[in-house]
Amino acid sequence: MAYLAILVVLSLFYKASLVFGDIGTAISYTPPYIPTKCYGNRQDQFPPGNLFVSVSEGLWDNGAACGRQYRLRCLNGSNKPCKGGTVDVKVVDFCSKRPCPSTILMSTEAFAAVSNSPNAKINIEFIQL
Repeated sequence: MAYLAILVVLSLFYKASLVFGDIGTAISYTPPYIPTKCYGNRQDQFPPGNLFVSVSEGLWDNGAACGRQYRLRCLNGSNKPCKGGTVDVKVVDFCSKRPCPSTILMSTEAFAAVSNSPNAKINIEFIQL
């Protein structure tokens, strides 16, 4: 019985940890991806699978965001775009549009990992790794 209680408590902590990230919005952005504000024209800046993002002013931190990694999860959006699951991404750029259309702009590959709708604006949860 005590074993079962421990499992229940652990599962509650695990579930709670999934909602301790920050909340924002994300959209997909398409190539060309270079030059970037972080690494210019370097081709080796992109992680395997092209799982990378551009961030808005709130996350940019005067360029300190370059190379940071985040775990993203789609929460919701119009027409049920979320696939479920998470994707780990690397920051390679700054959203230079004013105003930036979302908190995070995701490469098409990163966006497709969490969303069924390539043109949707989704609500996301993200946490720095």
